[in-house]
Amino acid sequence: MDIKRISKIFILTGAGISAESGIQTFRDKGGLWEKYNLEEVATPQGFRQNPRFVHEFYNQRREDLLKVMPNPAHYALARLEREFPGEVLLVTQNVDDLHERAGSRKVLHMHGELLKVRCEACEAIFKEEGEIFPETRCPKCGREGTLRPHVVWFGETPFYLDKIYRALKECDLFVAIGTSGTVYPAAGFVVIAREAGAWCVELNLEPSAMADYFHEHHYGPASKIVPAWVNEVLTRVRS
Repeated sequence: MDIKRISKIFILTGAGISAESGIQTFRDKGGLWEKYNLEEVATPQGFRQNPRFVHEFYNQRREDLLKVMPNPAHYALARLEREFPGEVLLVTQNVDDLHERAGSRKVLHMHGELLKVRCEACEAIFKEEGEIFPETRCPKCGREGTLRPHVVWFGETPFYLDKIYRALKECDLFVAIGTSGTVYPAAGFVVIAREAGAWCVELNLEPSAMADYFHEHHYGPASKIVPAWVNEVLTRVRS
């Protein structure tokens, strides 16, 4: 890969990049899906059946998120965005705000954002760091029982897909960080990028389910391998 020929970088991040900050993953051993039934807390049906239980689940997750901090991997990606002379788009599967807190600005949350809620009546979206309950009124339309977490549940369509697919076909370098390669549509992004001619790099704790589609692999904790990779890229750009 000739880094000086790269003008557009597409970065996909998954749970692995935030796990080192103390955020629980879903699928790993000891993850959230071992403690909760995903059909109860992560589907529209579960929300309709027991909205109070779902709100309490996300209230706790918001509280937990506010206690953790970005790690070196988040800061390294913010540095890449600031210092790389071309375009850097960061698409995350994570609903936390650690990329933004580390300084990243061009971030697309394809699965939504934990610190936001939206009204199903007026479709307004609000920042929310506190607790939400079924009786909480929408700050805009005033209706009760219409607020829900601004996250994508199972069976729902991820956000920004048109913009994401367009960027995948235009990027020169595709990088996946901390992803399992098992959750679609994100797992298939490397296929689209590679077919469009992008150089594909995997930065992960271990080989993902899509590892064979990548040209280049770096394995280890994200807090170590991501800063090292970013430093290498920026050094080669300046050489």
